[in-house]
Amino acid sequence: MLNRREVIIGGALAAGAVLTEGTVRAQSKPPTLLKAVQTFLATLDPERKAKAQLPFNSEERLNWFYIPKERNGLRYKNMLPEQQEAAHQLLQVSLSKSGFRKVEAIRQLELVLKAMENGSATRDTELYYFTVFGDPSSKGTWGWRYEGHHVSLHWTSIKGKVVASSPQFLGSNPAEVRSGPQKGVRVLAAEEDLGRSLVKALTAEQRAEAIISETAPADVVTTNVRKAGILEDKGLAYSKLTADQQGLFLSLLKEYCSIQVEEVAKRRLDAVNRAGMDNIKFAWMGGIEKGQPHYYRIQGSTFLVEYDCTQNDANHIHTVWRDFNGDFGVDLLALHYHTADHDHGHNV
Repeated sequence: MLNRREVIIGGALAAGAVLTEGTVRAQSKPPTLLKAVQTFLATLDPERKAKAQLPFNSEERLNWFYIPKERNGLRYKNMLPEQQEAAHQLLQVSLSKSGFRKVEAIRQLELVLKAMENGSATRDTELYYFTVFGDPSSKGTWGWRYEGHHVSLHWTSIKGKVVASSPQFLGSNPAEVRSGPQKGVRVLAAEEDLGRSLVKALTAEQRAEAIISETAPADVVTTNVRKAGILEDKGLAYSKLTADQQGLFLSLLKEYCSIQVEEVAKRRLDAVNRAGMDNIKFAWMGGIEKGQPHYYRIQGSTFLVEYDCTQNDANHIHTVWRDFNGDFGVDLLALHYHTADHDHGHNV
């Protein structure tokens, strides 16, 4: 089993929040993503492998959610210690160091919910699923998913390159732990604090354009639809922000990219820049004071970020990054197979 060590949650805005149940394995030279997924699959016996590995073109690849429910895949709970070790290694190399800590911290919040709900069996840190789609190789097309309560992460690889890393959903309940051993922990502190800092930094005239409703929706608007549609073109455009406000905006946007490894995060931001920054809209709904139900979104021509904190007396956060033409790599795969020479007989 993995060595246990303290995990510091979030970035500078969450400094001092300590989670004592996190598990992080120190690696002097971590394996590549491909090597990690191949190692994970190699640890599995036939019965477990049948659960963990599905065809790439399986309908299940596009099926995702973020509530506690049964899923198709291999549960962490049903793995042997060696398999759990390999599964953790796979997750660790798929994310940045801060991203891995954040995702692990979300998983450990199940202990808080379990205590709050008198030992509810649905709250379990081991009810998280690992699912590989296709046969991982440096030349083929494959993907993998890590999913459980408040976590839904997806990666698609073509010829050794991760071409898609969305939908990317992270949630936190409680948003702030108010009692017990984890008191003070705020896993998604930066997402909350940077968003509020930005809306509060706006002038009255800017707020009139940015705040599009006094009431926040009960959840992220796009929920778990397979293909996210562009929402209403409302909000305050990036081009109307001052230099300091733009700095806050970019810090917020980068926070949503930062859970991914550097190469993937950079590719996301490069795509945003290529599409153009000026017309990206920041829209806020609900109150702007801490403790009030609130929601914001960042929407460009190619992507959407949503954040919602309304449930459980505004102490329950949902966040998601969607790519209009890139979720699950669907459109990118279509382009690849249309333009590239490939073996039509290969089962991807």
